[in-house]
Amino acid sequence: MTLKKIAALLAIAGIASPAFATNGYFAHGYGMKALGMAGVGIAMPQDSLAAATNPAGMVMVGDRLDVGLDWFRPTRGADISGTGTAPGPGQLGIDGSYDGNGKKNFFIPEFGYNKMLNSNLSLGVSVYGNGGMNTQYDKSPFATGAFTGAGTNPAGVDLMQLFVAPTVAYKINADHAVGLSINLAYQRFKAEGLQAFGGMSSDASNLTNNGYDSSTGYGARIGWTGRVAPNVTLGATYQTRTNMGKLDKYKGLFAEQGDFDIPENYGAGIAVKVMPQLTIAADVEQINYSKIKSIANSVTAGGPLGASNGAGFGWRDMTVLKLGVSYDLGRDMVLRAGFSHAKQPIPEKETFFNILAPGVVQDHLTLGGTWTLANKSELTVGYMHAFKKTVNGSGSVAAATGGAPGEANLRMYQDSLGVGYGVKF
Repeated sequence: MTLKKIAALLAIAGIASPAFATNGYFAHGYGMKALGMAGVGIAMPQDSLAAATNPAGMVMVGDRLDVGLDWFRPTRGADISGTGTAPGPGQLGIDGSYDGNGKKNFFIPEFGYNKMLNSNLSLGVSVYGNGGMNTQYDKSPFATGAFTGAGTNPAGVDLMQLFVAPTVAYKINADHAVGLSINLAYQRFKAEGLQAFGGMSSDASNLTNNGYDSSTGYGARIGWTGRVAPNVTLGATYQTRTNMGKLDKYKGLFAEQGDFDIPENYGAGIAVKVMPQLTIAADVEQINYSKIKSIANSVTAGGPLGASNGAGFGWRDMTVLKLGVSYDLGRDMVLRAGFSHAKQPIPEKETFFNILAPGVVQDHLTLGGTWTLANKSELTVGYMHAFKKTVNGSGSVAAATGGAPGEANLRMYQDSLGVGYGVKF
């Protein structure tokens, strides 16, 4: 059975449930324990989802199986002003507030399994949603005002990405380990209600309303973790660009005729055991959105939508800072908390087109805990709140329409609550 068929079955089962992720369109963390610490995990592996952050950590977690389910609720929308209340000379007449929450609730499963082949070598697999985005505007700015007849309701996009990551990790000695994951990737995408942009497309028949399209691809992640002092552990990780097949049904939307590769990312981390019960850990992560033309090209780029250097969403690279705390209360209970901050990726002049993908949140607060049950299995919970962020446009409507006045302001906040179950063998 091909990877594409396997991934499609997982998507139907809910493993690859579409969502709107929190650092651009990447998730803020992977594994329920890490989610309770703002996604920290490069130098602090805690379960068999560790490979999603740093594959070297898998040899440190032992024989175990983990499953989890995260309920995710993003609240997203846009406000448009200055275009006039009705179409007129040089005006669009699309002023108003637009709610992108046609779909409100998402359920995101995860799965991991790790087996120690001997005391220094492990083999495992992590299956997780890498990220995604979803908007559904039941009342669309692209089907009102001067756009009436050119767009339809609802309007929006639906993207999800699934990683299946077979992983091998090896302890060089008692304190240091390295690891390698082969990332087998699947993505699915659809767009609706974008007929208003047909004049900006190199292939308007493959711009919108073509249902779901999907593609598969591959990449790799490598990592190292090492204890450099009795109470200090460091880690580093690098994920290559994931080369994906083209989304042919949307080759009139995405630059390079439907290309939508997953960007490279890398990071470093530290974990300090301040006292036997208390560990403080921090990660810094870099996501290079600017290397993917369909994501990073400005809406005013050199060619029309879908062209080799076609217009895109204008996203910038993102640096994410994460800080997490874990405290062992004894009596089989561990509590966690975390905070992360990132510069949101959408420039002020790109807000109008990014009504479709308003990934603007910057700050996340997380809480979590693990209860070890009588049979030594574990029950973990994690909560995340992404604080509301508004990005006010500056010349955004003019940039996307060729001169019409007005501004588009993007807004979003998010909440998620997850539960995981782990078994140690």
